[in-house]
Amino acid sequence: MQKNSFEKKCLDIYKSIKPNTLKSIIPLIDFTRKLNKKPPIPLREKMAEIDFPNFQNEKVIMLHGVSVGEVMSLENLAKTIKKTFPNYKLVITTGTLTGQELAKKKYSELVDFITYFPLDVYSVVEKFIKSINPSVILIAETELWPNFTRASFENNIPIYIINARISDKSYPTYLKAKNFFKLILNYYTGIFCQSELDKQRFLDLGAKSDKVEVMKNLKFEIEKKPCDINLAQENFKILIAGSTHKGEDEIVIRQYKNLKKDIKNLKLIIAPRHLTRLDEVKKIVEKYSIKYGLRTNKDTFLNNDIIILDTLGELSKIYSIVDVAFIGGSFNKTGGHNPLEAIIYSKPAISGPSIKNFRDIYSILEHSKAAFVVKNEKEFYNTLKKLFSDKDYYQETSKNCSDCFLNQQGALNFVIEKLKSTLTVL
Repeated sequence: MQKNSFEKKCLDIYKSIKPNTLKSIIPLIDFTRKLNKKPPIPLREKMAEIDFPNFQNEKVIMLHGVSVGEVMSLENLAKTIKKTFPNYKLVITTGTLTGQELAKKKYSELVDFITYFPLDVYSVVEKFIKSINPSVILIAETELWPNFTRASFENNIPIYIINARISDKSYPTYLKAKNFFKLILNYYTGIFCQSELDKQRFLDLGAKSDKVEVMKNLKFEIEKKPCDINLAQENFKILIAGSTHKGEDEIVIRQYKNLKKDIKNLKLIIAPRHLTRLDEVKKIVEKYSIKYGLRTNKDTFLNNDIIILDTLGELSKIYSIVDVAFIGGSFNKTGGHNPLEAIIYSKPAISGPSIKNFRDIYSILEHSKAAFVVKNEKEFYNTLKKLFSDKDYYQETSKNCSDCFLNQQGALNFVIEKLKSTLTVL
């Protein structure tokens, strides 16, 4: 590093920012967040002004996932870490309220402590690090916090980016400040990327070549679930609308009716995201005069065109018995749900345009021609029609799903082996 470079001076100035300086502008930030109907910043947690567990005589592994997508991607890794390293405490941090809520819901009984990632003020970060006392830190995807990374480096704590990626949108911005980010990247012990493209982008930003490797994608580390569901589906073509939200059921039903004019043996499963909407979904189906049954009644397709999945815990395995999946939360502002629950069974997935929660996954799937992001209802219909009416096209797309999934496997073992190497040396 050039000790007197402009970028180094900027980093030193950034390091000198005091907590009170930041606290003075928090009310303005919170006011802006309130106008945008967002909750206030959890200041005490982010300033490390909470009671931490006593980790001083413990060995600790820290995982960070900023929000929902990252937190979900850490599930199998967290479970495997607890199994592989039973003598280590496991701490998970998040950056957002939704991430924090999900982490507490999924990991409260698995991990030893869940809290917010600290604000990037050097004294705050140091206090946080000394309280957590991590032996190693794993940051999911791309969280380039200068002071946190620097403090970890200066306290001799190995810090890695796992599942690292740089999006098409972010890459040009990073390049404009290449010399600044080069300094930050060199504080990392290792940067493990989702793809060769991501690896090259980190190298372009100045990361050292001996620190950057391809690990593939943790989000693909899910397993098939055995399915004991029988809807008499064998003689029919099945479309599923999984995790639907308000407004989406009507879109799916309209296009289902249009498709059924040509595809007589087409059936539909509707799985509302929230069962509190069950009566609403029933009324929508009844409005279109379509005969339907309920999963709780053990109804099948022998006497019904639509089955409403009104049970908990069956959606992820029912994808195995369908032909094509529409993934809900994508024709409104929800941001989509996980398409991999369908793709793992080699079932092509279709989403509306709102996919912010899984944008990186859809990027991989679209590139592999395993999933489709449609802009509107017309595109939705056209995509469905081609998949259901063109047998060769469907088989090719289904194979793309299985190939894509296979190509992304291995990330979990990669990270565990790197952890073993790191913790053996410590």
